[in-house]
Amino acid sequence: MSEPLWFMGILFMVLAASATSWGGCRVDAGLDEAVMVRHLRGTCSPEKRMALAVSADEVLTALQGGKGVDLKGIVLAGDLFLDQLPLQPFDPALVRHAAIVQRFEDESVSEVRVIQGPLTVEDVEVQGVVATNLTAPGYVVVQGPVSLRGTTIRRSMDLSRVVFLDHADFSGMHVGHEGFFLRAAFARNADFTRTVFGTHSRFHQALFLGPAAFTDARFSGLAEFLQVSFDGAAGFSHTRFVQGAGFSGSRFRGALDFSEARFEREVYFRFTEFQGAAYFQRAVFRNTADFTEAQFQADADFRSVVFEKPPEFSGVDVPEGVGKPEGFQNAEYHTLIVSLALLFLFVVVWSFRKNKAG
Repeated sequence: MSEPLWFMGILFMVLAASATSWGGCRVDAGLDEAVMVRHLRGTCSPEKRMALAVSADEVLTALQGGKGVDLKGIVLAGDLFLDQLPLQPFDPALVRHAAIVQRFEDESVSEVRVIQGPLTVEDVEVQGVVATNLTAPGYVVVQGPVSLRGTTIRRSMDLSRVVFLDHADFSGMHVGHEGFFLRAAFARNADFTRTVFGTHSRFHQALFLGPAAFTDARFSGLAEFLQVSFDGAAGFSHTRFVQGAGFSGSRFRGALDFSEARFEREVYFRFTEFQGAAYFQRAVFRNTADFTEAQFQADADFRSVVFEKPPEFSGVDVPEGVGKPEGFQNAEYHTLIVSLALLFLFVVVWSFRKNKAG
């Protein structure tokens, strides 16, 4: 074999081996000692992906050691219980937000569990349970950004009593069963866009200090937003509530957008405060819609809303200068108006023909 052909043959084999390596299924670990990195690379069969699963115990060990976590595309096997993180004395300078500090003082919080972050779990299949397992006065404080974008939680996720100090991205996440955020606090933006919630979702007494986006989300089971504080804009446009939903006792300080949302079952806004503009245009309420004693302190837009059952607006507080929110009348009211109009038209035509015949 001539030298040029021999060289080309060797080069071809090297390139072929490299291509096979590049396209192979593998898990890459990063070189950053401060962050546990596990990224799935290449084309992987379901069987190979399972064979390369990462243990939740390994993730917990990294968090216990003060490391950040960066998982992408992998399978996470086992349960991840955040109450096994070590406790440390609480310093108000850790959270830097008056509302969160006040909550901690009200509950006499003296120790917290801390995740330095970042905490990235994107496009991951979580096979076990993720839970804080905390009761008063326990909290987990996450200092860095959090992302579960595109991740599937096969079982349940309970991030109750977690304080998210940086961006929190849950967009496109799928939760198979319960998804709990009781008394969670979001210091910056919280993104639940296109998130699919499972059998039961609870945000009871959560704090959203920045914008909260639930646009195009789907709540397959009961959705509870009781006594929740939304300080920034809250977006629920195009969101679908398949089972019952509750927003009673909640406070919306910023603009609220429920435009084109669908409520298939009962929804309650009893004693809810709408301090900012509230947009409900083209929303569909297919069952009970209860706004008893709700307070609208700014513009309220109910144009083209569909109430398939008469809504309840007793005791609604609309201050002077704001005006009665449009669309408070239900579908039966509009039917009555149309029927009276048709009756009036019939009387006019009948009278006209009678006078003409006479």
